[in-house]
Amino acid sequence: MPIPEDVTGDEIDKDVRQELQSLPKTLAEDVAKNLVMVARLIDDDPEGAYGYSRVALRLASRVAAVREAAGFAAYASQKYAEALAEFRAARRMTGGVELWPLMADCERGLGRPEKALDMAGAPEVHKLDKAGQVEMRLVAAGARRDMGQLDAAIVTLQSPELASNAVQPWTARLRYAYADALLAAGRRGEAREWFAKAVEADRDGSTDASDRLAELDGVEFMDALDEEQDGPSEDGGPDRD
Repeated sequence: MPIPEDVTGDEIDKDVRQELQSLPKTLAEDVAKNLVMVARLIDDDPEGAYGYSRVALRLASRVAAVREAAGFAAYASQKYAEALAEFRAARRMTGGVELWPLMADCERGLGRPEKALDMAGAPEVHKLDKAGQVEMRLVAAGARRDMGQLDAAIVTLQSPELASNAVQPWTARLRYAYADALLAAGRRGEAREWFAKAVEADRDGSTDASDRLAELDGVEFMDALDEEQDGPSEDGGPDRD
């Protein structure tokens, strides 16, 4: 696949670069460039990122960072069986547990929420850092919702991290998930409160909490195209009749 001229491969994380040192220099450079493309495209063009990840995988399937990148690209493309296989391979190579919540979420994606819940209760969860434990809680709550257990999903999300006033990288998503679960359970007032709290914590716009809050408050946004289609009034302004 084509690599833009501005991509050198030096953009990758130093830990990944160190892993690639086990490869011949030219091969390592090619793999690094493809990994850069995966990172560059994964949010806006997951299928494109997936394509570059497959190239990297063909070149260096025995490198854990490559298997992990392939897993993330497959996950972003909703290819959950492939993502799970790659995450498992990366975990076997490194012995780490960081990918455990993602592996559990892949089980959800494959229609196996019970398996995700089993993983949420496994010893590996206790080895996760705080961010990983919060992520696992989100996955477990999602699995409960998959099974129609709304009340259990709400209880699963109730935690010291949810109650804390401190804003952490996971705070907005945790509050958002809690608000969404409350709304699904018909607890509209509480849901509005927690969507508002999610907005307060969402400093980088990682959720659509502000839109959900506006929707609950009855605020409607006029699409510019719809407004144009209404046609101008006689004085040249918008038609208000």
